[in-house]
Amino acid sequence: MPVSRLAVTDFRSYASALIEPGPGFVLLSGDNGAGKTNLLEAVSLLTPGRGLRGAALSEMTRRGGDNGWAVAANADDVDIGTGTPPDAPERRQVRINGARASVNSLSEWLSILWLTPVMDRLFTGSAGDRRRFLDRLVLALEPSHAHHSSRYEAAMRARNKLLADETTPDPSWLTALEEAMAEHGTAIAGARSRAVAALDERLAGAPDDEFARAQIGLDGWEGGDLVAVLGANRSRDTAAGRTTEGPHRQDLAVVHRAKQMPAARSSTGEQKALLLGLVLAHADLVAKRRGAPPILLLDEVAAHLDPKRRQALFRRLQGRGQVWMTATEATLFDGIGEASRFHVQPGGVTAA
Repeated sequence: MPVSRLAVTDFRSYASALIEPGPGFVLLSGDNGAGKTNLLEAVSLLTPGRGLRGAALSEMTRRGGDNGWAVAANADDVDIGTGTPPDAPERRQVRINGARASVNSLSEWLSILWLTPVMDRLFTGSAGDRRRFLDRLVLALEPSHAHHSSRYEAAMRARNKLLADETTPDPSWLTALEEAMAEHGTAIAGARSRAVAALDERLAGAPDDEFARAQIGLDGWEGGDLVAVLGANRSRDTAAGRTTEGPHRQDLAVVHRAKQMPAARSSTGEQKALLLGLVLAHADLVAKRRGAPPILLLDEVAAHLDPKRRQALFRRLQGRGQVWMTATEATLFDGIGEASRFHVQPGGVTAA
C-alpha cells in the first residue's frame, strides 16, 4: 500500500505541505536543513512508535504553531491520520477513515522500514538501540508485536515501582504483574526468535553482490519460566532498581557472514553494506509474508555510498514498491530512471 497523498500541518518546519507521490521511487532533494528528513519522519509516524527519530511528540510541533501537529495520508483509498491536539501535546491520536483507532492498529495498515544516518552506529551502539531496531523488523512481520511490547513494558514499570515502594509490596499484586510480564514476554521472545530465524535464512540466500551478507542471531534472554525467574529475583531487582532478566535484555547479534567477523569489528563501509543488505533482505521477507512490499524510507543513503554500490542499491530497489529517498543533490539519484521527484526548501515542497 504505497502512500499516494501526504499532508502535514504544523509539523516540524512545515506550517502545511502536501505531496502526491507515485508508487515507486519518491526522491526528495534539497539543501541540508531544508526539511527532507521531516517528511520521512511524517511517513514513519503512520506506524506505531515515535517514528524514525524516536522524538517526544511535543518536539514535532512547529515553532510558532498551536502546540499540536497532524500528519494525514491516503494509501490504497484508506485515509490514515495521526497527530496531537493543542491541549495535550504528548497524547497521540489516530484516525482510520475518520474513526478513532489505537496507535498499535496502524501496523495493520502499513508496513514501513527506514534507514537513517544515525543507524550507521547500530552495530557499535547500545543493545537497546539494536533491540528497538529488531522490534521494528518484527513488527513488520507480526503486527501483534506492538500490543505485546506495550503490555509487557507497562507491567514491568508497575512491578519496578511496586518493588521500589518502601512498604512491603502486596505479593498477590506482584504475582499478577509477573504473570502479565510472562504472558506478553513469551510472545515477544517467540516473535523475535521466529523473525530472526526467517531473516537469517533469507540472508543466507541473498544475492552475493556489493552488499555484504549478515548472519544474525539473538543474545541474552533465552526463554524459560519467566514467572519463576521474576519471583526468585524480587530481592535482586529491588536492590538493582530494575528488572534484571527477561526479553527486555535481549540483543541482536550480527556477524559478517563471509568473514565470520562481528559486525562491530568490521570496517565502516562493511557495516553500512551489512545494514543495507539486512534491511533489503527483510523487505523481501515482509513482501513475501504480507503479500505486498513495505514502504522504505532511506535518508541520505546514496551520499554515503561509492558510485558502484550506489548503482547496485538502485538495482536492488527497482520493483520493491514505494521507496522514499533523500539527498542534497538531485544528481545523486542519477541512474534511477522513472520516479516522483520533489525539491524541498525551508517550509515547502514542489514537484521537480
